[in-house]
Amino acid sequence: MVTGPSSIPAVVIAAPASGSGKTTVTTGLIGALRAAGHRVAPFKVGPDYIDPGYHAVAAGRTGRNLDPNLVGADLIAPLFSWGTRGADIAVVEGVMGLFDGRITGIGADETHDPDDADPNGIGSTAQVAALIGAPIVLVVDAAGHSQSLAALLHGFLGFSPTARIAGVVLNRVGSFRHEAVLRQACRRVGLPVFGVLHRDPSLTVPSRHLGLIPAAERSADAVAAVAAMTATVSAGLDVPAIVAAARTGTTPSASAWTPHDTLAEVRGPIEPPAVKPIIAVAAGAAFTFGYAEHAEMLQAAGAETIDVDPLTDRLPDGTAGLVLGGGFPEEHAGELSSNAQLREDINALARSGAPIHAECAGLLYLCRELDGFPMAGVIDGVGRFGPRLTLGYRDAVAVADSVLYPAGSRVTGHEFHRSTVELTAAQPAWAWRDGTGRPATDGIGAGSVHASYLHVHPVAVPRAILRFVRAAEHFAAQRVSPSAPAGIRHRAPHVATRRREEEAQPCRPVR
Repeated sequence: MVTGPSSIPAVVIAAPASGSGKTTVTTGLIGALRAAGHRVAPFKVGPDYIDPGYHAVAAGRTGRNLDPNLVGADLIAPLFSWGTRGADIAVVEGVMGLFDGRITGIGADETHDPDDADPNGIGSTAQVAALIGAPIVLVVDAAGHSQSLAALLHGFLGFSPTARIAGVVLNRVGSFRHEAVLRQACRRVGLPVFGVLHRDPSLTVPSRHLGLIPAAERSADAVAAVAAMTATVSAGLDVPAIVAAARTGTTPSASAWTPHDTLAEVRGPIEPPAVKPIIAVAAGAAFTFGYAEHAEMLQAAGAETIDVDPLTDRLPDGTAGLVLGGGFPEEHAGELSSNAQLREDINALARSGAPIHAECAGLLYLCRELDGFPMAGVIDGVGRFGPRLTLGYRDAVAVADSVLYPAGSRVTGHEFHRSTVELTAAQPAWAWRDGTGRPATDGIGAGSVHASYLHVHPVAVPRAILRFVRAAEHFAAQRVSPSAPAGIRHRAPHVATRRREEEAQPCRPVR
């Protein structure tokens, strides 16, 4: 059933540039609102998987992403409405600078006249704020600013007619005299100051090569960091004034996206499967990258999803499909390798023909080895962590039929990694042109295994979700005894049993 349009108050936390303190302010504001009795729906603009983890700790509910580049602008308001169910206010953290979006019109991709470009930027914080009708609070790193802050704010106020900046948070302010000068600059351009945060070197979250360390990896430390942000923001910001600003938004009349309706649009009504397939989904400290809607869509398509931590767990009995998302396997390579039983489970699952979908970290985990540590050995490849960052959106084409996509399917995905994989002669999963216009390929799309670096938002590819679940359903049906009552499922044989059966059939990685 399609739910009605959302009219929930919302505020977007943005900044002139990256590194201004958006995550601290957003996470602290979510925590302060929750402490005041609000039910907060947290969001992040763009393909970021780490910040939503901290938002979730602060809000006590799942953090979600809003990315027009991956799902299309027309789905932003419906996804926003879906993610705000049961909440009374929404807080959206922006990405990079307020108007920074996907870079087009430069170099090999030079197809647009810059004079005709949308000032909000494709997939920018400003575009998302306009799509959900929410006012913007601009977080300014005030270190080094004085009266010239007025000129900066004047430029942001006049740059786009659809970006409604409601006020400013002054971050990293040096002294009370510095604060007075900055407040005067804000008054000159007519912007209220919603709060001031003075310099506090202790208010940091540890980071590494791809940004902040995910909340799932830090557990108690993450909770303590969120508590510190909440205390700082509660003391330094006028939270009631921000709530009042949030209530001035004009949420468009968009019916909420739902997984059932989206799948029904491409397939018709989803009938309950004859055999409900179990799909294991990698979770835990090494696999923290993913979208909340993925499991929701798998379930709506008829699957039962079970989270599995590859550091400690084994595959559930009766597993008929496996999803290995993104994360930081290079940080946990030794622990992943030491769970030999799960590696054997996954290798046997792949050989038996069950569908496997792997992205980025999942690709590395399926290789023979990662940085010298043995991995699952499903793919004949070697993964290595390196110094070079690969980052950006990709317009990709499926090279061949796979368990997810028919050949020729087109998607927009996102790459974000510092590792490389050397594959032995494999059928690529994707092809695209890189930033210089040169052809590039990625991953493997052979048989029942689809693995690549490309992160694709499941909401944009409902047919792929259906295709994967139907493959898992077919696999599960093969395990049902003809004489067993409907719905009774044979349990997968124990790994020790499989080992004896497989001694005559050694592992053959996908090539």
